[in-house]
Amino acid sequence: MTTMTDASVREFKMPDVGEGLTEAEILKWYVQVGDTVTDGQVVCEVETAKAAVELPIPYDGVVRDLRFPEGTTVDVGTAIITIDVSGGSAPAAGPGPADTPEAVTAPEAPEVSGTKPEGTGRQPVLVGYGVAASSTKRRPRKGPELPVQQASVAIQTELNGHSSAPAAPAPQPPAPAATGQSRPLAKPPVRKLAKDLGVDLTAVIPSGPDGIITREDVHAAAAPAQAPAPLEQAPAAQATAPAQVPQAPAASYDAARETRVPVKGVRKATAQAMVGSAFTAPHVTEFVTVDVTRTLKLVEELKQDKEFAGLRVNPLLLIAKALLVAIKRNPDINASWDEANQEIVLKHYVNLGIAAATPRGLIVPNIKDAHTRTLPQLAQDLGELVTTAKEGRTSPTAMQGGTVTITNVGVFGVDTGTPILPPGESAILAVGAIKLQPWVHKGKVKPRQVTTLALSFDHRLIDGELGSKVLADVAAILEQPKKLITWA
Repeated sequence: MTTMTDASVREFKMPDVGEGLTEAEILKWYVQVGDTVTDGQVVCEVETAKAAVELPIPYDGVVRDLRFPEGTTVDVGTAIITIDVSGGSAPAAGPGPADTPEAVTAPEAPEVSGTKPEGTGRQPVLVGYGVAASSTKRRPRKGPELPVQQASVAIQTELNGHSSAPAAPAPQPPAPAATGQSRPLAKPPVRKLAKDLGVDLTAVIPSGPDGIITREDVHAAAAPAQAPAPLEQAPAAQATAPAQVPQAPAASYDAARETRVPVKGVRKATAQAMVGSAFTAPHVTEFVTVDVTRTLKLVEELKQDKEFAGLRVNPLLLIAKALLVAIKRNPDINASWDEANQEIVLKHYVNLGIAAATPRGLIVPNIKDAHTRTLPQLAQDLGELVTTAKEGRTSPTAMQGGTVTITNVGVFGVDTGTPILPPGESAILAVGAIKLQPWVHKGKVKPRQVTTLALSFDHRLIDGELGSKVLADVAAILEQPKKLITWA
């Protein structure tokens, strides 16, 4: 997404790289002010709620400004970099990422009269905000002119969240329509944040340049809002009721012994998805312990097969194949619940998800049409999926459309667990650690390779009988791998 600011300077805006995502965090800039860029050159890496993505610039020129520093979360549709396409050099000194007063020119215009100033056309952008089409200078405020002393008093009282009228009997911020004053200065993403947190911007003290309210100002205003007494009464409340002080978030936070990590990106999306799934789909989990000694022997034999040369061959490969065969024998388990239409959607394809732990959090990419893949093809797909996930290069498309999932908690030495369904899926199979254990085999107690499987499923779609059949089929295949031939 780009827009023209003048004949030679263009803005590149944060695009929607994940089909409907509203924001992304700038992880790393690959260019600096003054660098020459070419069409298609990657200028930065951003992290959405689904994956890390590199953004290429769509034209040639010289970097004039980087609007945001690394680590900043930016709304889709917000300009993040400006490029001089005239071929001239960048200015010797320009505003830093935080010095972007031109970005707030659009929301700064007063709206109390219900009309827009003449000659201020707007250009539509992706998230519905407008940008000034001409000058980047701030427009003058509306309302009667005040003497210098009165103006300074009005500004100071506005920053403190009070009315600028000298005769006002109480320090309550009046509505903008009643005073004729403009709205507080804030960028559209900051206004959205304030709305989500229930913060009144007229009561926020700005810390940004030129009196602009920042995200940090909104968060600071949101924390005291949870206290039992108004801000003006805080000293009195502390003097009369000191027991109420620990209720404030700052009082319970020990900065010397605690660290607070913002929840964003992949981890934020995962948290929201897990909460939504856990409290939407009624989960049922069933368990089975199985002797997988023969499966491990088959894995070792396949490693020597020339058809698998250079491929990743491990127990997960045969477990994935066993689940695909079990789904083929019990196709009704491969479905989803359509709440809006009150329908069960039976799916005639299997997009097999593989849960992967990455430095940025848990992701679940899936193998498209896994039911059509041969065993060597499935081995190749699994190897590429795991490698891509570990390198942080998994695309948003690879994590969409899953139908069933496998999570291998056994790699951490865990016996098994009760996994939560990825949203929209019908079942998830947890594979525990494979351990040498005493086992009754052919009437005698012998050491055998044993593991425990757990299948969680959506009880709206799958009853106990169907879930039990699927889990039993997977266990039977892993105990007797020759069933891959007889059942496939």
